[in-house]
Amino acid sequence: MINRSLLLTYLYLLIYITLSSGVILYNKWVLSPKYFNFPFPITLTMIHMGFSGAVAFFLIRVFKVVTPVKMTFRVYATCVIPISAFFASSLWFGNTAYLHISVAFIQMLKALMPVATFVVAVLWGTDKLRWDVFLNMVLVSVGVVISSYGEIHFNVIGTVYQVTGMFAEALRLVLTQVLLQKKGLTLNPITSLYYIAPCSFVFLFVPWYFLEKPGMEVSQIQFNFWIFFSNAICALLLNFSIFLVIGRTGAVTVRVAGVLKDWILIALSTVVFPESTITGLNIIGYAIALCGVVLYNYLKVKEVRALQTPESIPDRITKDWKLEKKSSDLYTPDSSNDDDGSGSKASNSDFIMDEEAPLIPSSRLSHIGRTQQSTRNA
Repeated sequence: MINRSLLLTYLYLLIYITLSSGVILYNKWVLSPKYFNFPFPITLTMIHMGFSGAVAFFLIRVFKVVTPVKMTFRVYATCVIPISAFFASSLWFGNTAYLHISVAFIQMLKALMPVATFVVAVLWGTDKLRWDVFLNMVLVSVGVVISSYGEIHFNVIGTVYQVTGMFAEALRLVLTQVLLQKKGLTLNPITSLYYIAPCSFVFLFVPWYFLEKPGMEVSQIQFNFWIFFSNAICALLLNFSIFLVIGRTGAVTVRVAGVLKDWILIALSTVVFPESTITGLNIIGYAIALCGVVLYNYLKVKEVRALQTPESIPDRITKDWKLEKKSSDLYTPDSSNDDDGSGSKASNSDFIMDEEAPLIPSSRLSHIGRTQQSTRNA
């Protein structure tokens, strides 16, 4: 049984790495003028949001797989709409970067994501400026600068798009923590897509109408249904795969798997797209940045363990009973506080960041996994 459980965990991790790498390479292939030649990133992102929203609608309203979260118009207007706006922006800018820079260089730039999240969290007041974390951010930034200097096909426009997308994603993550969690709302991937995907579609429609619609009418690009349908399915499955992996292993394991995925993707992109070349300076800079990311994750894990408090059996039974009594959604964690299920305060750094979502914090998913595990062991 132990071997079977371990094998299933590795299988989930393999599926996550495969889907994540596949979606990134697929998007690059679709958008690149050298291959499928569909240079309309907003349109591609709208297809993802429209398809995901439609699937979530059928799963909730027709097949009733999960129950929709009770949400007032005020909560939707003050929480979901701002989160959807930054989520749509991050995907839009991230996909636009594929038109200008290589997949390998984009993955190297993504090492700046902890820096963006930390800066936004400090400015927003959800995190404190600590010198040890700040020095790690400096190390990451220096590594990315060295890697950028060694990039043969460096493009300012593509770099600006990618960095802007990362800061939009950081704002989305901080808003998710500040707004949704303070309102006591917990969303799984299906309910997240149900509320956020349609709103993101609407936000994307406005720039699409002015920026891409005229160009599509002039160029008269043929629309291949199966290409975009399979691309949208891959993006949707990626969101669900991250949910399964975190629920079974935890956020730290997914971070480690994400680092492994980045290395694999950097190497694989040079094979799939021969025009992508990696220099020695690229590797040195990315290695330096990666050291900073690893140290940052280590400090966060150490901080969580230091804040952990032992929980008695009666307290755990009471918490589980409250969880079952108040649950209005599938695998919904206790929303009476903002901790990660172990007594430690959840921070915005405990969110998973990837190419196509997910929309929910990994710390709360870790709590989901522990709740499921404790239920099975009971």
